[in-house]
Amino acid sequence: MLVKEFRVILPLTVEEYQVAQLYSVAEASKNETGGGEGIEVLKNEPFDNHPLLGDEYSKGQYTYKIYHLKSKVPSFIRLLAPEGSLEMHEEAWNAYPYCRTVISAHKLMGEKLKLREVVTVDISNDSVKSADYKEEEDPTKFKSEKTGRGPLTGPQWWKKCDPVMTCYKLVTCEFKWFGFQTRIEKFIMDTERRLFTNFHRQVFCWMDRWHGMNMDDIRRLEDETKEELDEQRQIGTVRGTTGE
Repeated sequence: MLVKEFRVILPLTVEEYQVAQLYSVAEASKNETGGGEGIEVLKNEPFDNHPLLGDEYSKGQYTYKIYHLKSKVPSFIRLLAPEGSLEMHEEAWNAYPYCRTVISAHKLMGEKLKLREVVTVDISNDSVKSADYKEEEDPTKFKSEKTGRGPLTGPQWWKKCDPVMTCYKLVTCEFKWFGFQTRIEKFIMDTERRLFTNFHRQVFCWMDRWHGMNMDDIRRLEDETKEELDEQRQIGTVRGTTGE
């Protein structure tokens, strides 16, 4: 079992991040969908009866998604996996600023807390794969016209930013298959870091698109995105991140 706590530092307020995250999820989903693969949204609706962390958070937005992933995993996994098995079902309860999925939660205790490794994600200085790099999504080159923030340059750029916040992403991974556990768990954690890095580079560099939107704007965008994703999955070619 691997347990990692990713800490992503961002030049945003906590309130801004709620809109920024949801906007970027919707837009990034489009970039990952096409040719029979990608993201299928089955439910996106309010909830008020699912307490998280005791009763601290109990109201928010519930989503149920299916990720169709055949081309997005390495070839050795495709060879092992039965036909039709490369789908990931995700349920999430977003009671902002806390969000829980069916496979992870904070307030670790006992052995899981001992296993936890803290990983800081630097969206400006961490390297990205050449296939993932886009100049317009490079925080060292982006300056927001709406807010004047950026570019993010130099070591510990966050010490020169106001506002600044940290997003905590806790990932617990356990793959029980003798002979493959270590390799698969490492691949999953490496992929999580890759996704968190690329996604939050987009969150920052798309600032002038989402800044000024409110939650009503986001819900309309999500409804429009669901229809677009349903159409995109049936046409075109596979898009976005691949497993190689």
